[in-house]
Amino acid sequence: MPGRDKNVEHFIELIRQSRRGKFKIYIGMSAGVGKTYRMLQEAHTLLRNGVDVKVGYIETHNRKETHALLEGLPVIPRRKLFYKGKELEELDVQAILNLHPEVVIVDELAHTNIEGSKNEKRWQDVMDILDAGINVVSAINIQHIESLNEEVKEITGIEVSERVPDHVLKLADEVVNIDLTADELVTRLREGKIYAPDKVETALRNFFQSEKILQLRELALKEVASQVERKIETELPRNTAARQERFLACISSNHEVAKKVIRKTARLSSYYHSKWFLLYVQTPREDGDKIGLAAQRHLINNFKLATELGGEVIKIKHSNIAKGIIEVAEQRKITTICVGKPHLNLFNVILSTAVFNQLLNKLSAADIDVVILS
Repeated sequence: MPGRDKNVEHFIELIRQSRRGKFKIYIGMSAGVGKTYRMLQEAHTLLRNGVDVKVGYIETHNRKETHALLEGLPVIPRRKLFYKGKELEELDVQAILNLHPEVVIVDELAHTNIEGSKNEKRWQDVMDILDAGINVVSAINIQHIESLNEEVKEITGIEVSERVPDHVLKLADEVVNIDLTADELVTRLREGKIYAPDKVETALRNFFQSEKILQLRELALKEVASQVERKIETELPRNTAARQERFLACISSNHEVAKKVIRKTARLSSYYHSKWFLLYVQTPREDGDKIGLAAQRHLINNFKLATELGGEVIKIKHSNIAKGIIEVAEQRKITTICVGKPHLNLFNVILSTAVFNQLLNKLSAADIDVVILS
């Protein structure tokens, strides 16, 4: 019977969850705040308490204080391989699975693996290790979180290429912020504790400016606070009668606008610990190859981005975008619809239709908010 099958599936999922390793992530606002140092300190504490802990991958960046902490810790040798004529080292996932320690330390969660590796990203390696029942302690900088990509780019002027999907952080059992003031971080930089002396002045002129550090610090504090709040709500359920937010991000084939709407909706969803959806209404004008191969490729990439950020992609065909949005909003019990700025394509299409007032009236009657994202 279908009902019985569902019950069995649920029970199997509970068993898998109980077998899965615990996951702890240290978050920092930038390089040099002490994430790796703290992980190694924790490894020593675990070792003293009789826990079978091993170092799977640590990047000390030749920092003396950090490197000294490796002394006395059991280290799993890295996997060596040649790539483009160079010998490179990677996390040896298979060796970790074979040794099966209670806890493994894995640094640089956002790292991209060498071409030909089983997984493209290190966070995927960590998922495999957790699935094997091994506990993992890892670390990441705030700028490597996928949904914060736009905000970090605005602050630093740099687009970070190595990013971790938000759902990875949601899987963490513990998220700990390693915090320093801007002055403390700059002092560490000047003392040569972060980069080599010849790189200090360049770093001070670029990434390590006080105003940038303060903004990144704020992002890190907010992210960890949000993760803690989610954990509290999960373990100590509140009033179930309260409104459950459900967000709907509406995108057009405009690639750059769509990416921003997707990331900002994902952030809102993360803040409210709620479900979110991505909607693309395909009109007859965009049917088949009418929007071109490049636009189709961008759409596919945006669908993939939404999925990575925990959204459910909905693609419908409709001659009227506004009506399509209403139908999906009602079907999915949406509480908030997110669109781009009014001067952008999607909103112009809505404004130009005769049913725009009908859209607003329907949304108002259904108690659905509309958020226009910058």
